[in-house]
Amino acid sequence: MSSIFNPRIQIAPVGFEIDRITIPAQQYKADIVYLLVHNNVSADKSTRYADEIKKKLDKMKIKTELVYANRTNLLEIVRTVKDIIVKHRKSDIYINVASGSKIHAIGCMMGCMIFDNRKNLKPFYAEASKYPAYGENEQQTYGVKEIHPLPTYQMQTPRPYLLKALSIIKQHGRIKKSDLAELAKKDGIIDVNSVENYKQARFTALDKKIITPLKEIWGFVDEDKVGKNRYVFLTEDGKLASEFLF
Repeated sequence: MSSIFNPRIQIAPVGFEIDRITIPAQQYKADIVYLLVHNNVSADKSTRYADEIKKKLDKMKIKTELVYANRTNLLEIVRTVKDIIVKHRKSDIYINVASGSKIHAIGCMMGCMIFDNRKNLKPFYAEASKYPAYGENEQQTYGVKEIHPLPTYQMQTPRPYLLKALSIIKQHGRIKKSDLAELAKKDGIIDVNSVENYKQARFTALDKKIITPLKEIWGFVDEDKVGKNRYVFLTEDGKLASEFLF
C-alpha cells in the first residue's frame, strides 16, 4: 500500500524581503511556498522581490505558487490564508508573519486562529540578522538571526451549522423567514419531526437553533417585517465576518 504524501507548506506574504522568506523555507524543509502577493500587479513595487524569491527557491528545489490578495484588505488576506490552510489541512503549515506588512502579519495570524484544530499550524517570526539603510534597490533586511515560533490562540467562531445558515442568508441577501426555514430543513440544519402544526414547529426550530444565536450572541443577522412576512438579513458585522468565515 502506497503512503499518502502530505507536503510541508509555507505561506509567506511578499513585501521587500528575500532572506526572511527563503532561509526559513530551507530550514523548515518546505515542499511548497505560497507567495502572497498584491492583486494589483502593475502597482506592486514588490514584484521583483517575488521574482527573486522564486529563483532562489527553485534552486533549492522548493516549489512556489503565487496567490493574490489586496495588501491593504485585512479580510481578503485572512480569507486567502484560510483557503490555503483548508486545501492542505493534513499537512504541516508554516506561516511567515515577518516577510510582509503589518496588515499581512495580522491577517496571517487571524487565518490561523479561526480553526478549532490548530496543531499543524505553525506561525513564526523570522528575526533578521542585519537592518541596513533601506533603499529602492535593496531588500529591507539581510539574513535570519533566529526563527521564533508563535502561539495560535483560538478565535471563537460560530459552529458549522450556523455558518451554513449564514451562507444561505448571504446568498439571498435578504430572505423570507419561511424560505430560510425551508432551506434549512432541506439542508439538514434544523430537524423538524412534528407532523401536527408542522410550519409552526419549523419556525420554532429555526428561531431556537439558528436565528437566536446568530442575532443575540453573534450579532450577525437581524430581522424586520414587511406586511405579513418576516425577513432575515446580514448586519454589517455579519457581512464582514462572511468575507472570511466561509
